[in-house]
Formats: sequence, C-alpha cells, structure tokens
Amino acid sequence: MKIVIESHIPYIQGLLEPYAQVCYLETDQITAEALRDAQVLITRTRTKCNEALLHHSAIQMIATATIGTDHIDLDYCRRAGIKVVNAPGCNAPAVAQWVMASIGQWMSHKGISRTQDLTLGVVGVGHVGSIVARWAKQMGFQLLLCDPPRAQREGDAAFAHLSELQARCHIITFHTPLYREGALSTYHLCDADFLAHAPHLQLLMNAARGPICHNEALAQWQGDVAIDCWENEPHILPALLEKAFVATPHIAGYSAEGKLRGTAMVVEALNREFGWHAIPQAAQAPYEGAAHVTLHSVMQTYNPLLDTAQLKANPTPAHFEHLRNHYPLRKETLPL
Repeated sequence: MKIVIESHIPYIQGLLEPYAQVCYLETDQITAEALRDAQVLITRTRTKCNEALLHHSAIQMIATATIGTDHIDLDYCRRAGIKVVNAPGCNAPAVAQWVMASIGQWMSHKGISRTQDLTLGVVGVGHVGSIVARWAKQMGFQLLLCDPPRAQREGDAAFAHLSELQARCHIITFHTPLYREGALSTYHLCDADFLAHAPHLQLLMNAARGPICHNEALAQWQGDVAIDCWENEPHILPALLEKAFVATPHIAGYSAEGKLRGTAMVVEALNREFGWHAIPQAAQAPYEGAAHVTLHSVMQTYNPLLDTAQLKANPTPAHFEHLRNHYPLRKETLPL
C-alpha cells in the first residue's frame, strides 16, 4: 500500500512507515500523476480533492487532519467509493484562544475594561463556539448564541435568532461550517446588509470559513475586524488587510496540541480501517478546552497582534502561505 502525505502535517513522520510505503509531498506536488498508484491521501485544506485530482488514482481513503472538509468534493468521493475522514474539533481550543485573545487586545486598544459592558454574539455553537461561549460566560460577557440547526434539534430556549444578535451585540464571532446552498446557507452570511442592520456592532470576527463574510463589505464597514479566514486565500483583499485590527494567515487553530489531536485522529482512523497499530503522540491539554480561564490568562498565552504585524509587513500570497506552513505552533491556554 502507498500513502501520500502532505509534508506540512506535523507529528506524523515515522508512524505509518511500518505499514505502508509513505511519500511526503509539498502541496503543489500532490497531483493526479503523484496519486496514480496511491491508495491513501493524508492532507490539509490546501489540497483540492476533486475529480480532476482523483479520477485516475487508486485512492481508497482521504484523511484530512483538519476540522473542515470544504476542500474535498464529498459527492464525487461518495460516487467513487472513496472514504473520507476528518478531525472534528481537533483545534477548537486553539481557535477559542485566538478569539478571546483578539477580544482582549481589542478591549485594551479601545480602553474598555469591563467585560460586563459588552454583549458577545456567537454564531455557530459547535466544537469551537461552545468553548468560546463557556469561556466568555466565565469572563463576564453578556452572551447571545445563534445556531439554527441546534435550535431545531434542541428547542429555541438557549438560542437567539441572528437578527437579535445584529440588534444587540457589540461583538460577533462566526464559527459555522460553509454551506453555499439551502435554507441553512452560510455563504456571505455577513454582508453589507447584515452590517447595516447591526447598530451596536463594534468588532466582527471570522475564524471559521472565509466566504462566510463578504470581504469587500467588511473592508468598507466602519467597525473593527478580526479575521483569520479570508475569501480567496492566499490572495487576500488588500483593503481588508489594511483595515483589520487582527489579521492572521489562517492560523487560529495552529496550536501544538491541536496538531497533535488532528494527526492522532487521522492515524487512529487508518488503524481502524486497515487493522494497523500505529501509536500517535497524545496531546497534553484537554480536547474540550481549559475548564476555567480568565481573559487575562488567555491573553498571557497568545498575542495575535504579533502574527498580524508579520502578515501586514508582507501581504503577498507567497508570504501568506509561508507564514502558514512554517508557523511556530503555540501552546494552548491551560486551566487555571
């Protein structure tokens, strides 16, 4: 068996070599020709796994060491009999760390000292949003949660309509999947009209999927922006980069523990599929995020303004990718 692994996936070298022929390739080297005789592909979000890449390959399984699967044509894989596995929630504590550290830096910049004076809206209360909500409540923020799929399953009591978040929130952070069609579409969920009907909104945050927010609308909006996920990455909108208070190169989830979890979840899926016994390294931080934190304790572990300065200093697509591929993995926020 042959496995192709994207070379920037950490903590995986040496784990699968006892069981298969392993080939590590740069993202741009993962081509249809490179996959022709491979049975397994282990990747990240930069590899577009579609019919053009896979049609003439022997691929039986794609494992992405990421939460999302937007880069994978799931319909084609179903038709082709290709199994797809991902790593849901692997980096959720790191993304929550990015959110709360960014809010803390923004409050300091604005001279806002009381979390109780701010209403925070969380759109999408899954792996990441649940941690953000729990931490924000501990920190004293007023909190509104919006998650239509969960409201449908669990009832409306714990959730607000998106229009209520628009009407009341000072900060809104997005943590939804990207759905381009249907009643639950999140494509351009935040657009010019959304922003125009949010009179109290001061800080808009996107560490979910780039196209959830209309980037040109954000660039023209008068409020502040903290953005990690961009439309058309790595070709990001210069006007939005220039105005953003926090601007990072899609690294919100790049903690050492998150990468350990992602790799472990992929390797364990391969163990189950093929009967192997590879033993991945375990993360030494809780999967569900620290049980108790303060805004100060989160800010002590990470300053997103340092990453912002690096991206703004050289906003070329090549540098965006370089920062992302060579990011010095940070430590997650630990319990108090």
